[in-house]
Amino acid sequence: MMLEQDQLTIGGKVFNSRLIVGTGKYRSLKEMVECLAKSESEMVTVAIRRLNLLNISRNDNLITAINWKKFWLLPNTAGAKTSEEAIRLAFLGRELSKRIGQKENNFIKLEVISDPKYLFPDPIGTLKAAEFLVKKGFIVLPYTNTDPMLAKHLEDIGCSTIMPLGSPIGSGQGIQSINNIQIIIENSKIPVIVDAGIGSPSEAAFAMELGAGAVLINTAIAQAKTPTVMAKAMNLAVQAGRQAYLAGQMDSYKFAQSSSPLKGSNFLNLTKKQL
Repeated sequence: MMLEQDQLTIGGKVFNSRLIVGTGKYRSLKEMVECLAKSESEMVTVAIRRLNLLNISRNDNLITAINWKKFWLLPNTAGAKTSEEAIRLAFLGRELSKRIGQKENNFIKLEVISDPKYLFPDPIGTLKAAEFLVKKGFIVLPYTNTDPMLAKHLEDIGCSTIMPLGSPIGSGQGIQSINNIQIIIENSKIPVIVDAGIGSPSEAAFAMELGAGAVLINTAIAQAKTPTVMAKAMNLAVQAGRQAYLAGQMDSYKFAQSSSPLKGSNFLNLTKKQL
């Protein structure tokens, strides 16, 4: 169990779990729901573009499959190629939050991606949309490149987190721009959430060891051979990485350091006769 003083706070909302999970790429709705439970996550992201908002009461709908009294909805603007498209999806996402009973939920995961091949976020479109949405009362969680200056601009205009990519979406390549992510974490006064590219629990733990406030994981869980087991593994990895960060890891040294100092011991001075 997380210590109370170590809870994650985003836009005034408090979370015990530092693992955010996605809802795409699962083999079935049943498997997705089981993975959410195993992950012990408290925040779930859903792509607004994937939903038919006119039929969210259907039993086979992603929205009705999830218990929204247990999970906090993080709508996302995935699929938006321009800031204008992202803004429209954000307002639809806020309406959806109200319709599932989360009337105070103004969260939006902002994605503006105009590059269809590498799926890198558009920094200018993201900044433009974020500034508008913050003014409209949204709690904006922007998905970004690992650009420390862009991260600072997003924080300055009022974003509630920074979400730099670990590596390209769905690639499972792990965390590549380690130095830049460290700089973003060091310079940010808001939580930094590593998003995209994490493929294994060890990579999730590493992100937390760097000082990330949380990680967002979808494909690594959904496409695992046994997704429910991977969801549990990611949960444990995030907890372990966070505890390691809080504990303060030892310094590294160029040469070996004896783990059993001999100073003060007379053992080596004993003669063979005495032994």
